Amino acid sequence: MVRILIVEDEPGIALALEDDLKLEGYEVEVAGDGETAGRRAREQAFDLILLDVMLPRKDGFEVCRELRRAGLRTPILMLTAKTQEAEKVLGLELGADDYLTKPYSRRELRARIKALLRRAAPEAPALYRFGDIEVDFARCELRRAGTPVELTTLEFKLLGAFIRHRGRVLGRDQLLDEVWGQGTFITDRVVDNQVANLRRKIEPVQAEPRYLRSVRGLGYRFDG
Repeated sequence: MVRILIVEDEPGIALALEDDLKLEGYEVEVAGDGETAGRRAREQAFDLILLDVMLPRKDGFEVCRELRRAGLRTPILMLTAKTQEAEKVLGLELGADDYLTKPYSRRELRARIKALLRRAAPEAPALYRFGDIEVDFARCELRRAGTPVELTTLEFKLLGAFIRHRGRVLGRDQLLDEVWGQGTFITDRVVDNQVANLRRKIEPVQAEPRYLRSVRGLGYRFDG
């Protein structure tokens, strides 16, 4: 599951962010000051940091600078009430990946988070094997026990997304963004049908998935 560190000293804002992101299927931890945030970011592996600028003990700029100097490459999305261009430029120059000014909509924040996670996701290998399956990304081919298996474009893109995020739970919204593209409006049922089609082609027993598992209430996880 994608892990996000929220760094926010206002309890009401922190709680609202935490609740919203948990509903999106993320695992969330909250830090209420800059010193705690810097320590937790170095101690634990997070996939993204939401970093407020105005913090007690250490401001967000200092936290960002220290994390980047320590070699931490975790994507950082800075949140601030400040609107001056110089403040935004400073945050980006210190190593922040994106900048969002308060007040912001939850929809925009979710979209920014998903975009940063996509950019930070590892590339799929040119050739990937699991079980008797071989996925050749250079040739856009799938072979099962050496025999080519025909995949649709959507199925191949879906398999690529799962391989890039192997071992992690992917919600339907994230799959929609990665496979169909942002702004596409289709039902969850369409995603489920495509996953079922893919299972028929990669699973030894479709009714008992070994590689592409359902995670109740959250989405799917690829364990290949």
